[in-house]
Amino acid sequence: MKPGEDAAESSVRSAKSRRDFLAAGGVGALGAAAIAAGAPAIAHAASSSNQVFYWISHGTDTDQIWVIANNGAVAAGRDLHVTVRTSFASNDLARQEETFNAAISANATGIATTSPQPKVLAKLVAKAQSLGIPVVMFNTDDPTTSRLAYVGADLLKAGQLWANYLVATKRLHAGDLVFMPVEVAGATYGVVETQGIASVFKPLGIKYEVVQVGQTPAASISNMQDYLTAHGSNVKAMIGLGDLVTANTAQVFKAVGWQPGHVPVVGWGNELATAQAVQQGYVNAGLWQYPDSQGYMPITILKMLADGFGAGYDIATLQLYDKTTVGKYIKFLKH
Repeated sequence: MKPGEDAAESSVRSAKSRRDFLAAGGVGALGAAAIAAGAPAIAHAASSSNQVFYWISHGTDTDQIWVIANNGAVAAGRDLHVTVRTSFASNDLARQEETFNAAISANATGIATTSPQPKVLAKLVAKAQSLGIPVVMFNTDDPTTSRLAYVGADLLKAGQLWANYLVATKRLHAGDLVFMPVEVAGATYGVVETQGIASVFKPLGIKYEVVQVGQTPAASISNMQDYLTAHGSNVKAMIGLGDLVTANTAQVFKAVGWQPGHVPVVGWGNELATAQAVQQGYVNAGLWQYPDSQGYMPITILKMLADGFGAGYDIATLQLYDKTTVGKYIKFLKH
């Protein structure tokens, strides 16, 4: 890190240095990223390399975190002069499995994927690797599979960070209820995060309720409002298990007549609305997970594996910010 440079700026500069170094290594003559069937248009140039990598997300292509991550994957294809095919399953497990199978059938050079639910991709990961196709995971991990590496937040640790943060406010006591909205019940991210939260709350007798509120802004906002209208008098804190639900905080609290700071709130912080809510005091702290790295680094690792380098390590991407440090991250979000 250079003098006077913050951590986020250093991360961006280091990533650029890595890209420049790798691109200079003679890995190809023309950079590009290809379009997967059904995926959003991301680039149209053709690659001179015959290496084709698939980058498969369980999320939606309109979610801000995934826009940033997708841009990272596209940049990796351009910088490394390989073809990258990105796709979004929109939380449809069958669709994600179909894309994964298509990548295997196409004899992909490598596959990067999220884990939509614990263990559901284990057989596909094993099948791909038995055929010599390396698989790495990003954003949501499943270490019970034979995946070779993971790039993303430690979700168990994320849950523990949130729970410990709320305990440190000294506003939670035994018997208190914490509202924990989530977009999709049973999804890997919410399941593992809840395990981390439970490891802190249960010994202290703090109660929590995980509530599925939906994966569209309108539905999730309406369902969060309904829950707080019915149970708000018992809610002593909130943890947003996903980016969308955390981003809803200010709008939902205003709708039910809650002022900033009515209850302490923590959750993911990869949306502009959440960062603004931190500035306004509706959210106490958000977790930034460097989504651009979750796009870029899986392709880099797969490229290294394809070229015979050793790359069996994980890369953690996680940083908690509050009102005093939100400025370091909000500038990376789309205004």
